[in-house]
Amino acid sequence: MIKTLFIAVISSLFVATSSMALDRSPSAEGAELYFISPKSGETISGPVTVIFGLKGMGVAPAGTDKENTGHHHLLINTGLPALDLPVPADDQHKHFGKGQTQTTIELPSGKHTLQLLLGNHIHVPHNPVVASDVIEITVK
Repeated sequence: MIKTLFIAVISSLFVATSSMALDRSPSAEGAELYFISPKSGETISGPVTVIFGLKGMGVAPAGTDKENTGHHHLLINTGLPALDLPVPADDQHKHFGKGQTQTTIELPSGKHTLQLLLGNHIHVPHNPVVASDVIEITVK
């Protein structure tokens, strides 16, 4: 009985979560997101300054619903999140909803992966997704 109830609750949560998917804004053809700095393979002393590059689209603060614009998210030591939901806000998913194009972050010594992801006015990735290549850096 308890096992059946547990399975029913989990199934309901799965269905509810699945139905929360949001429409993704279209991205401009050929849009490109990339790192100006740091470069993949670099060894850096902390703190790490990260400078974002974007071609083919514009940067607008979160909440601004304007065609071919979005705002940056920095993914740290993680892969792409669900593409039909808002980007999570935690230590691995940094939001730059004011339209910032660079940041300085503290990372512990060691190897780290970084990736940029453009989100629309409600933090949902565009369609098709506009993301940088994953880079790896070493912090000493």
